[in-house]
Amino acid sequence: MSLTSTNPATAKLVREYDEHTAEEADRIIESVAAAQGTWQSTELGGRARLMRKAAGILRDRAGDYALLMTAEMGKPVTQGRSEAEKCAWVCEYYADNAAEFLAPERIESDASESFVVYRPLGTVLAIMPWNFPFWQVFRFAAPTLMAGNTALLKHASNVSECALAIEGIFRDAGFPDNVFRTLLVSGKNTGRVIENRHINAVSITGSTEAGKSVAATAGAALKKTVLELGGSDAYVILEDADLQEAAETCVTSRLINSGQSCIAAKRFVVPARIRDHFEELFVTEMQRRKLGDPTKEETEIGPQARADLRDDLHRQVLESIDKGARCLLGGFVPEDEGAWYPATVLTDVGPGMPAYDEELFGPVAAIIPVADEDEAIRVANDSAFGLGAAVMTRDVRRGKKIAAEQLEAGACFVNTYVKSDPRLPFGGIKDSGYGRELGRNGIHEFVNIKTVYIR
Repeated sequence: MSLTSTNPATAKLVREYDEHTAEEADRIIESVAAAQGTWQSTELGGRARLMRKAAGILRDRAGDYALLMTAEMGKPVTQGRSEAEKCAWVCEYYADNAAEFLAPERIESDASESFVVYRPLGTVLAIMPWNFPFWQVFRFAAPTLMAGNTALLKHASNVSECALAIEGIFRDAGFPDNVFRTLLVSGKNTGRVIENRHINAVSITGSTEAGKSVAATAGAALKKTVLELGGSDAYVILEDADLQEAAETCVTSRLINSGQSCIAAKRFVVPARIRDHFEELFVTEMQRRKLGDPTKEETEIGPQARADLRDDLHRQVLESIDKGARCLLGGFVPEDEGAWYPATVLTDVGPGMPAYDEELFGPVAAIIPVADEDEAIRVANDSAFGLGAAVMTRDVRRGKKIAAEQLEAGACFVNTYVKSDPRLPFGGIKDSGYGRELGRNGIHEFVNIKTVYIR
């Protein structure tokens, strides 16, 4: 079987790769597991030196990697360069901080001495999506490798060239052979990889359905998992908000990566008193963002990553309209070749509509009118997902309380859009998964937190 990359802007073939056979995959897994002993014995300073070299390569080749992302999944090239830079940042962050995060922790007990050490688990499998083909991998790989684990990447089939380029970064940075490898396997063969006795833990970023499947397979073998899954982030616009600033922030979040982000703003919960004004500002701002050739510097919205994903998004829009939503902007499939979809705004969105109940993975915004602030918070939490949320208000103290105590999500932001940051833990609750990436918490997910007790 072959893994195919198709340029979503042109619908033309980028490249085909032969899938690794079961025997080839087993040999790669065994080689990565065999490399783990030597890698975990490498001093942290040595690991950090190599990780900083990887950061340098990412910066030096950022333009090339951006064009690769653009070709395989349609990312606007300016956003691709920013993604490469962010990957360099996470490499440097863990190179700088891993020694502190992994330092033994002395704890008083009835022992003459007792302490906790953080030891690597072994070989960790990453199952990663296409939407941030470099960032999703590096936010896993940097802490995992710095902790002394070895890593295997099973990337989405449509970004295989990105996957191999990432393997090349670690190789060119001087990491020992087989410390990081890419497996070219399809989704239907991933279960066999998870079950391999050399795999010690699994991290997946993907859909809720994929996460449940991976968790079931790994759980049957008692293997640790971290799941970062879908999201339908709600942004609560309070009556005292600066509506122009709120509209700009909300649109920016909704259109990051052409709307294909798990932490993009998707549901906009607006009290009735400000609804008309907010809608006007929001639609104007959505119209201003440029849809076009993702290789052009001025492009802000590129194509969707695949035509089938675009078609499913359009189905969600049409079903929502059929159930009572009103379309204020967009909502049609362009006739151009490629997986294009315009910036779209739906309003009067409510329960029972795909735009309310499901994740909209593309440039479609759902405005949900409510009576007041209390109903806004209730509606924001009325979701199977719990990845991110935000509140817009001039009353920062009130916004802080809502974010910290009332919104149900793994990350809640005030007066700005939800984003990941190497310094802060990242992950969700409910159908958005469990576990945390990034920050101190992220490096501790794939270590043995070992107690040492001395009489």
